[in-house]
Amino acid sequence: MPDPEKDRLKQHVETWRRAGLELAAVRERELGEVDTREAVRQLFGDNTLVQDAARLTTSGLVEQQAWFAKLRAKDAGKRATQS
Repeated sequence: MPDPEKDRLKQHVETWRRAGLELAAVRERELGEVDTREAVRQLFGDNTLVQDAARLTTSGLVEQQAWFAKLRAKDAGKRATQS
């Protein structure tokens, strides 16, 4: 005799497995379409960090670390003027 609850749970798991595959594809597509300059503008309220930056052809890890250093310096300057 089949167990309806077990069948329902299997169907639920399978539904989320398929949804997970679709969501992963959407995530990959959306990450490939990200406009980094616009994302930085939205995060930090302006384009001062990127307005003179050239488009990069690398993974950007080294450049990302340089940006973080600039942000730390900018943040340290703000804190110094607040003290």
